[in-house]
Amino acid sequence: GPRRRGPSRGDFSADFVFGEAEAGGEDAWTAALRQLRGKKAATTLDEKIEKVRQKRKLQEREAKQAKVKVEDAEAEDDQIKKEHEDCSRDEEDVESEYSLDDESIFTTADKVKVKEKKRSKKGEEAESFFEDASQYDDNLSFQDMNLSRPLLKAITALGFKQPTPIQKACIPVGLLGKDICACAATGTGKTAAFILPVLERLIYKPRQAPITRVLVLVPTRELGIQVHSVTKQLAQFSSVTTCLAVGGLDVKTQEAALRSGPDILIATPGRLIDHLHNCPSFHLSSVEVLILDEADRMLDEYFEEQMKEIIRLCSHHRQTMLFSATMTEEVKDLASVSLKNPVRIFVNSNTDVAPFLRQEFIRIRPNREGDREAIVTALLTRTFQDHVMLFTQTKKQAHRMHILLGLMGLRVGELHGNLSQTQRLESLRRFKDEQIDILVATDVAARGLDIEGVKTVINFTMPNTIKHYVHRVGRTARAGKAGRSVSLVGEEERKMLKEIVKTAKTPVKARILPQDVILKFREKIENLEKDIYAVLCLEREEREMQQSEAQINKAKKQLETGKKETGSESLERSWFQTREERKKEKLAKALQEFDLALRGKKKRKKFVQDTQKKGQMTPEERSQFEILKSQMYAERLAKRNRRAKRARALPEEEPAAAPAGPKKKKKVSVFDEELTNTSRKALKQYRAGPSFEDRKRLGIAQRRKGGTFKSKSRY
Repeated sequence: GPRRRGPSRGDFSADFVFGEAEAGGEDAWTAALRQLRGKKAATTLDEKIEKVRQKRKLQEREAKQAKVKVEDAEAEDDQIKKEHEDCSRDEEDVESEYSLDDESIFTTADKVKVKEKKRSKKGEEAESFFEDASQYDDNLSFQDMNLSRPLLKAITALGFKQPTPIQKACIPVGLLGKDICACAATGTGKTAAFILPVLERLIYKPRQAPITRVLVLVPTRELGIQVHSVTKQLAQFSSVTTCLAVGGLDVKTQEAALRSGPDILIATPGRLIDHLHNCPSFHLSSVEVLILDEADRMLDEYFEEQMKEIIRLCSHHRQTMLFSATMTEEVKDLASVSLKNPVRIFVNSNTDVAPFLRQEFIRIRPNREGDREAIVTALLTRTFQDHVMLFTQTKKQAHRMHILLGLMGLRVGELHGNLSQTQRLESLRRFKDEQIDILVATDVAARGLDIEGVKTVINFTMPNTIKHYVHRVGRTARAGKAGRSVSLVGEEERKMLKEIVKTAKTPVKARILPQDVILKFREKIENLEKDIYAVLCLEREEREMQQSEAQINKAKKQLETGKKETGSESLERSWFQTREERKKEKLAKALQEFDLALRGKKKRKKFVQDTQKKGQMTPEERSQFEILKSQMYAERLAKRNRRAKRARALPEEEPAAAPAGPKKKKKVSVFDEELTNTSRKALKQYRAGPSFEDRKRLGIAQRRKGGTFKSKSRY
């Protein structure tokens, strides 16, 4: 192939793999899964899909048999028996789904051409809002970083050879105990960049009492499990203890672990606050280092209140480190509030994609919005058949794509917030172990997850912002490997595409699928609609069954043990906001969302009303709904950015000393001072009238004035 230009792969050793195998030889997600094994759904979605598929095949065969009129009735009976036997056999070959006249679908190739860059003036202003340390010593090795023996041993055991740029830049600064705000592309080893200096500090200054000294906050549970695994491996030869407190895993085990006071705590904000309010012996006053991984996500609107609460409960004398592949205004706001003289380390610009990523885009014409599902299924059956992540905007669409692709005979899994923690980890494990080829996910999987061997990322619609895009496509082309992203771009999303093309370091490609292929797949999907509905019905029935079972069990328990005992056993867990406050906050965001989406846009209002009226949505409406979601987000973001910026503890550009200088020299007269002093004390004094001392002073002053006046009038 043609030689790739771009950064050298020297930063990454070719044979390096994220060694997630722990002592027992299993990865972190599998280990977490083991704890949850008991709570399993009655039948999996794949089983339901298979059931519906087999039913359909049987019906098709029966229909064929009805056409061919066989005289001999006995022969016909034998035939049906045979068909039943055939059905039970596993025929998981995708091609069997397609008849011979569909062969053209697989033989006609897509066109791929380079998208031209529009020349633009380079006027990128550097954001100077901290002491900058983005320049680093390129020859620095792990041995030169003054790390202790146990850490160097762990680094060697993990197979790290050379530090990556972010590690070269961050570790020395982190060891000095300085606050850091760091930005580096996805898949460049940010976790080790913040964990190594922290471990070094903990080893160098052993603890006197069992207290938690380091808190690492992450946005999603899966990322928490991954960071915890890496930390454990780097700390394996030292006595540093770690603990994981994320949602979805058992609360009681976590509480027990927290009581023992682990050195490093890795947590998601919600579960951490839960423990802070419900586990009496646990507090954050002794935290010496606070780390926010994926900091911009941690500080967006949904985590805002929780983050304020956590930072309020943390010790004021601490080192704070912020890490992300994309830095936003919110991060700057927090940086200025809770960091002391921070050091800014931007190894990449905040919208850089991975160096060896090949970006492709498929244009969706204005009247062809309903082709999205057909295009994605065509891509997955013809071109990208394994190690693919498909991102959707909504959980509903992710679920639908799982059912649709499953009915097409592909091996699929899904990952989003509507699933139980067991199902989420199970999907990840199966994808890693190559038991499924395609993982359909929402943005919950877009950040930080290092899933080995993802070759392709497909975007069903363009995400909310360019930063979301950077994170999604960052699931592939990690640690110096190559990868590809394919995004479907409609008319309303072209603006974002232009920006991506403008910032791309390597040529961006446009992929064009043959129209007849798209039409064939669209027809297939229309034929499958009944089956999709059948699977959804099966799911609904099972859900209702489970709910009623749960209610029966609860009632039984109450009858057996008596109400009093159950009441004393299950104490209500408290939270930092009351139910009403949480409701209000959720409602405010929802209203704001709708408010913004529908303001002055009759089309949208009509669209939402129409979709509510009829249960079944057309393909066009479905993709419109996906785009609507990301537009709402982008508009809210724009509105927040238009707001007046917060008064900063850190100056933005100009040094604070310059304007402060001349003010000191100017002497304010007593008269001015009294008029302009609006403090509570001054106002109280003003209302009460002059005090005895003031009256005395006033009398002396008047007498003096009077004396001089008399002496003047004498002459």
